[in-house]
Parts: sequence; structure tokens; C-alpha cells
Amino acid sequence: MKPRAARPRKREGQRGEQEDPPAGEGNTETHRGSDLVQWTRRMEAVKTQLLEQAQGQLLELLDRAMWEAIQSYPPQGRPLSSIPPDSLSKTREPALEKRKVFVIRKSLLDELMEVQHFRTIYHVFIAGLCVFIINTLAIDFIDEGRLMLESDLLIFSFGQLPLALMTWLPMFLSTLLAPYHALRLWARPQVGGAWTLGVGLGCLLLAAHTAVLGILPVHVAVDYQLPPASRCVLVFEQVRFLMKSYSFLREAVPGTLCARGGEGIRAPSFSSYLYFLFCPTLIYRETYPRTPNVRWNYVAKNFAQALGCVLSACFILGRLCVPVFANMSQEPFSTRALVLSIMHAMLPGVFMLLLIFFAFLHCWLNAFAEMLRFGDRMFYRDWWNSTSFSNYYRTWNVVVHDWLYSYIYQDGLRLLGGRARRMAMLGVFLVSAVVHEYIFCFVLGFFYPVILMLFLVFGGLLNFTMHDRHTGPAWNVLMWTILFLGLGIQVSLYCQEWYAQRHCPPAQTTFWGLMIPRSWSCHT
Repeated sequence: MKPRAARPRKREGQRGEQEDPPAGEGNTETHRGSDLVQWTRRMEAVKTQLLEQAQGQLLELLDRAMWEAIQSYPPQGRPLSSIPPDSLSKTREPALEKRKVFVIRKSLLDELMEVQHFRTIYHVFIAGLCVFIINTLAIDFIDEGRLMLESDLLIFSFGQLPLALMTWLPMFLSTLLAPYHALRLWARPQVGGAWTLGVGLGCLLLAAHTAVLGILPVHVAVDYQLPPASRCVLVFEQVRFLMKSYSFLREAVPGTLCARGGEGIRAPSFSSYLYFLFCPTLIYRETYPRTPNVRWNYVAKNFAQALGCVLSACFILGRLCVPVFANMSQEPFSTRALVLSIMHAMLPGVFMLLLIFFAFLHCWLNAFAEMLRFGDRMFYRDWWNSTSFSNYYRTWNVVVHDWLYSYIYQDGLRLLGGRARRMAMLGVFLVSAVVHEYIFCFVLGFFYPVILMLFLVFGGLLNFTMHDRHTGPAWNVLMWTILFLGLGIQVSLYCQEWYAQRHCPPAQTTFWGLMIPRSWSCHT
């Protein structure tokens, strides 16, 4: 038997062995420490993003408060109004209070792409497009013995692109320098004749700027006979520069004019204006919410998808439109042929609509937003779920809608009175229809007011008849059916006029010869 004194020592030794940590527990604590560091960094990034978003919203509220304070400042000799602020807010028209607020948010398709089911639908759409291309190429190879890649249409459409880019440079320089320096001249202290001279010089700068944007691209497109895609570059940049210039002056000039005599007001910084010219929005602000970094793989992915959409659009036009409409103007006119051409043009029309939406409103704008770290990516909303055309017009292109709402609709309400909502809405439709018709006329090289009539007449009627009170899947089906029919009419009539202009050129150039469509008299 062992002595009793040895037993406690043995137990103490056993306790010491039990209290010693196992060999693998140190590695576990190391992993926990690294996970904690990563989690801390993640929370720091989230905190930074939330602070930037809150800062952007706070700046918007402060700008709005300063603007209201300037507007409510009484003229000299008139006492302050004793009306309480609550009564002012009640009597003010709600539509006039709305102001675009920029916040950090993703595009809707990027959010939907995070769902596996929607990614599968996207993959199915790409697979269907690839099968369509492979099918047509295989048929051509079997019948013709060679592959027809429709490269001729692509090369023709983007012909003389360097000339269009050279024309873009003076347009950009005019937009960069003229509006900003005009505002700087107007922001001088309102003392003596120097300010009046500055106002005159600023107006001359803006007149020269408008002349450059209005005349130069039209002159180059007409004299050098630019093809459609090169004309698209010029006309889209022309309209974009005009809208951005107007927004910059509209947002900055009121504060300049409200400055008291003898005191100048600080003009916006040149860097903020330069950033505004490239960021994907048409509403000017001194600052915008910014993302913390640039994901260059995301930029490359969006540019690659936009290029794929352009190639797919050329292939669809070459396969589904050119064979149908190339010789249609040389055949006798018949109602049956016209109706069949409209039915045949519906499918390529819808394909073109979806490709233009995805290539420009999603890929192109998101690529530039990512490169510039522009935080607000809501360039569109769920227009495909619309049950009314009024909702479709608001959600299809949010970038342009914000400009029309802020500077046509709201300013129209201020000029006509808060109750003239229908007149202001008609003004929005008129401006939008005229600009759309001008773009089509510029790109195609002829005047054929199809989009003007469809947009202004039928679109206006549908906007007031199919309003937001109509909900349910049946109204969504009706909206898509009418959209299919309208796209078929546009593609059919514009394609017929395109080939009629080439098969039956006018004997002499007259005003009525340019106004009357050639497809009406070109049929044999």
C-alpha cells in the first residue's frame, strides 16, 4: 500500500494535467482572432458607407434649408412675414416640394442577380440567343457553304467613328467652359456696371455654347453623311450636354441672383462641375454619395456585356429585318403586306428594346458609375411590372424622368399655378416627344414622325386612360401587348422608309420633298 501523503500529490498532478489546455486550442484561438479582425474590418466598411450616405442626405437637407431661407428673405423695407411655418407647409403644393435625393443603392438588376433563380433566367436568355445565332450560322453554312457573320452591317453602322469622336471634343470643351464661366461672371458682386457687363458676357458665352451644340453635330452629320451608329454618338452627346448645362445653371443661378447687392456668392467648384459632366445623372448637385472603391472587374464585365448587346442587335437586324424590308418598297403596296410586316417586326422590336435597355441603362451607366464611384445606381425601376403606361414612363428611364420632372413638370407648375397639373404633364409629353423625334430624324437622316405620333398622341392618351389605379396581371399583359404592337409599327415603318430613301431618292431637294415620306410613293 502507498502512503496517504502520496495520494493528494497524485490528485494534484491529475488536476494540473486536466487544467493544461490541449495543443489544438491555440490554433482555434488564432483562427478566432483572424475572424474577429475580418469582422471588425467589415463593420468599419459598413460604418463608413452609412456615414457617407447620412452625410449626403444631411447635405441635401441643408441645401434645401438654405434655399428656402434665401427664398423667404424679404425685400428691403418689407417686414418679415408673421405666418407660421406650419401653415406655409400646409398651403404649399406637395409636388413642388419633391427634390431628387441621391443615396447609395444598387441597380435593380444587380440586386436581382444575387438571387439564383433570376441568374438562371438570365443564363437561359443568353443560351437562347446563342442557339439562335448558331442555328442561323449553321443554316447559312449548309446552304451557302460559308459563314455570314453580318459584319458588313456592323462596319457600315460605325463608319467614320473617328470623325464623330473628333466632333465630340469641341462639344465637350464648349460645355465644360461656357456654362461654368458664365456663372462665375454672374456670381460677381452686384455693384456698378461691372456686374452688368459680366451678365452680358455670360449671356454671349451661353449663346455661343448653344450654337456650337446645335449646329456643329448637324453640320458634320449632313455634310459627311455619317452612318447611323456614328450619328448616335453625336446626337446623344448633344442632348446630354444640353440637359446637363441646363441643370447646372438651373440649380446654381437662383442662388446667384438672390445674393444681396455688394455681396458675392461662392460659385460651385470646377471639380464638382467636371465630375457632374461625366457621372450618370442629369441633376446637378455639389456633392454626390460615393462608394469606397472601384471594382474594375465589374467595369470590364459591364463593358463586355454592352459590346455583346451591340453585336447581338446587329445580328438581329441583319437576320430578321433586312431580308424582309430590303425590297419591300419595290413591290406593289397592299394592306396585307403592311400588316404582315408589322407582325413580323414585333419580335425584333422587342429584342431591340430589351438589348438597348440592358446595354445602355444597365451596363453602360453602371460601368461609368463604378469608375467614378457614383453611389446612386437607380437608373431604372421595375418597368416590366407596370400595369399602366404612366408607371412605365416613370420607371423605364429614371435618369431622364428625373430631369423632366424637375425642370419641365415642377417649373411648369410654378409658372402655371399649382393646380395646372395636366398642362404641366402635357408639356412633359410634348418636350419628350419632340426630342425623341429629333433623335430619330438625326440618326436615320430623314423626317418620318412615327415616334412623334405614337409618343405624343397614343402615348398621351394611354397615360391618362391606363393610370395607376389599374392593377392586376391582366393590365400588365395589356401593357405588354400594346408595347409589342407599338414597337412593331415603329420598326416596320422606319425600315420601309430607310430603304425607300435609297431606292427612290427625290429628283430635287425641296421642303415638301423632305417632309413627305418616300415610302408613300416609292411602291411600283
